[in-house]
Amino acid sequence: MEPKKQLEIIRRGTAGIISEDELLKKLVDCGKKGKPLRVKAGFDPTAPDLHLGHTVLIRKLKQFQDFGHHVLLLIGDFTGMIGDPTGKSETRKALTKEDVEKNARTYTDQVFKILDKDKTEVVYNSTWMNALKPADVISLMSKYTVARMLERDDFHKRYTEGRPIAIHEFLYPLIQGYDSVVLKSDVELGGTDQLFNLLVGRDLQKEMGQPPQIVITMPLLEGTDGVQKMSKSYGNYIGITEPPSEIYGKVMSISDELMLKYYELLSEAPKESTEAVKSGLKHPKEAKEELAFEITARFHGMDEAEKAQAGFKALFTNRQTPEDIERVEITSETPAMRLSRILVEASLTSSTSDGMRLIEQGGVKVDSEKVTDKKAELAAGKEYLIQAGKRFFKRVVLKKK
Repeated sequence: MEPKKQLEIIRRGTAGIISEDELLKKLVDCGKKGKPLRVKAGFDPTAPDLHLGHTVLIRKLKQFQDFGHHVLLLIGDFTGMIGDPTGKSETRKALTKEDVEKNARTYTDQVFKILDKDKTEVVYNSTWMNALKPADVISLMSKYTVARMLERDDFHKRYTEGRPIAIHEFLYPLIQGYDSVVLKSDVELGGTDQLFNLLVGRDLQKEMGQPPQIVITMPLLEGTDGVQKMSKSYGNYIGITEPPSEIYGKVMSISDELMLKYYELLSEAPKESTEAVKSGLKHPKEAKEELAFEITARFHGMDEAEKAQAGFKALFTNRQTPEDIERVEITSETPAMRLSRILVEASLTSSTSDGMRLIEQGGVKVDSEKVTDKKAELAAGKEYLIQAGKRFFKRVVLKKK
């Protein structure tokens, strides 16, 4: 595709490009030389599941891939053990090597629901980081000053508030930048919260005699609460491996205002269709149904999306219990477990306090019976149908230890 047309498509949905002129020049040069751009994006395997927020960036990678460029999917198995300090008010708890390796395996399986596996190079930064000697690490650290590090918003805030910053946290952006040097990346993608880290890559490439990479930032996608960025820790995520009914129902639960952003960042509908949603020519309910169907079909296929849509309509039109309810097993250390705790373990609420609140408000049913006692317990050794709110259901097998 002609370079200017590529740039026009790449630009859509991005938060920023540093810089468009440089990117256009690289696209023109690669067209003349017949050499694809090396496009990098990194993921630290800090949790086993990817959600729709991750796919915003992965779908942008897919655009580069469709244009014939070389996509480098970097799994941060080394940086994952350091812990990304971005946006954190305190030092993160380090993950074990075993946790990181386990999560990394599930990441690659899920990413290829979007990217072409045969055209994607998967790399692990432990490959080169484990080979560095202490002298090499000291040399890398000499490339950046403490003053520059403290320009970063989260570091600056913690420093001025007297909160501790561990020395190893300064290594995180340096290693992410060094990854770009090792991979000779032409373009790196990341969320807006990663801008500082991405720019470190540009700086290190210049220091080491390489052309600086283009930095493309993607907007952070708010979760189903419409406030916090999508995250499993906030309980507002839509996981791409969740059952079809869960994905469909969660998309249907978002606000009309947030739906517009989801359309822009997640939908592959023609531009005219998106404009019809934004202008109000298409009714919000109809638009949301189309979006929920599209996203569900993307990860589970058309047949499952149709079943999820029919189940959702049956639930809200005929008040029927959906058929494809996820079954989860929970082990209790005691003869009974608090219902509020079970709600958390079954991913129906994000915390026990949220669970207790929902119970007191009359929003929880066990085997079709409303429970309002926030201290209610369920006996172990049984299976229960639990409903949280109007549309979230789980079959919970509460096992005795």
